[in-house]
Amino acid sequence: MTGRRVHDSQPQIGEGIDERRFYDERRTKNESLENRRARLLYQSRKRGILENDLLLATFAAKYLPSMTVDELDQYDFLINTISNEWDIYYYAVGTKDIPECYQNSIMDKLTEHARNEKREERLRQPDL
Repeated sequence: MTGRRVHDSQPQIGEGIDERRFYDERRTKNESLENRRARLLYQSRKRGILENDLLLATFAAKYLPSMTVDELDQYDFLINTISNEWDIYYYAVGTKDIPECYQNSIMDKLTEHARNEKREERLRQPDL
């Protein structure tokens, strides 16, 4: 026995696991854009870790209303396929390399948003 914890041997994204297999595009097929934006806003605000709650809620408040259908698809895929919430955070702040399947215009906007070069105050989630 090496003392290695069981979860250490779990494959990580980019290491043979394809997160897309957990994502079902059919569930959004008949969803109106209004309902989809509302769902994504809710999902952005309720992530389970405060860092992502703040990062994604402020991102969604700023960008979600003007996202195209393709951008909504990218954002939906991003926040609903990654099984580890910290991965979203690490990709956004540049601590981990972004897997190819998440390299798109939404991830570019999210990483720019995370840099917060304008030093916007983000100590709480935006009002609904």
